[in-house]
Amino acid sequence: MREVGHGLRRELTMTIAVILTIAVSLTLFGTGLLVWRQVDAMKGYWYDRVEVSVFLCGQSSDPVLCPGGAVTDVQRAAIKAKLDGLTGVVETVYYESQDQAYERFKEQFKNSPIVNNVSPQSMPESFRVKLTNPELFAEVATSLKGMPGLEQVQDQKKLLERFFSLLTGFQTIALGVAGAMLLVTVLLVVNTMRVSALSRRREIGIMKLVGASNGYIMLPFVLEAGVAAVIGGALAIGALAAEKYYLVDRVLEPSFRFAAVGNVGATEVAQVMAGVFVTGIVLSCGFAFLTVRRHLKV
Repeated sequence: MREVGHGLRRELTMTIAVILTIAVSLTLFGTGLLVWRQVDAMKGYWYDRVEVSVFLCGQSSDPVLCPGGAVTDVQRAAIKAKLDGLTGVVETVYYESQDQAYERFKEQFKNSPIVNNVSPQSMPESFRVKLTNPELFAEVATSLKGMPGLEQVQDQKKLLERFFSLLTGFQTIALGVAGAMLLVTVLLVVNTMRVSALSRRREIGIMKLVGASNGYIMLPFVLEAGVAAVIGGALAIGALAAEKYYLVDRVLEPSFRFAAVGNVGATEVAQVMAGVFVTGIVLSCGFAFLTVRRHLKV
């Protein structure tokens, strides 16, 4: 242990660089894993609530889609009856009037100036249809096709898939950056151990001459990398905890409750932190061992 402390102090600047690089790379790696868990949680949340929106013709509808003008009471009732008749496909049907759509729009965009430019008359009437299986959208669209008073049938699942495809792209980028930082960490650990082994080449030679085993000689170097990894991992865990507590729980979750942000539980966060911590130690000690092993020939 004295040799470990001596080695860490001897290359103090390099040791600090290794610790900080490990901390940053593991923080990015952990953030990528948390984002991955968050997107999975959001998918489960939203796919359980996916609906089909059946928009009815209104005064501001496209005349190409609604050549007959705004929907009439008879047409509205016919569309409702068609939906109710899809037994085994449709679970529930909820009618949303223009006023209700306007109130929901104001709630969703209450802090946006766009609310001042929208009136209840510009909002479409619609039926919100909950399916027994989100994959049965085609049956609903086919059964309603061509009915008078119908503007369009929109599958929320397709919209969500586009949104989640974008999030998956961000996931890949985040993990790619984290992987690159882990590679930088490995290279820095390798370079630090190589410089340290070369600077102590005479000591290594003397130890071998007096019968010291390779394991006994390598142990201080591996422990130096392990100590740096433990400190860097602890800093990364602290950064991830602060990220979860302040950024996600205090800022994102209250602002984006409708998007199910923050659904990743404490157990999953703890699992990510443990995985990040162990990854840092294994990479640092493993590559330190392989590097020093190459320099034991004197």
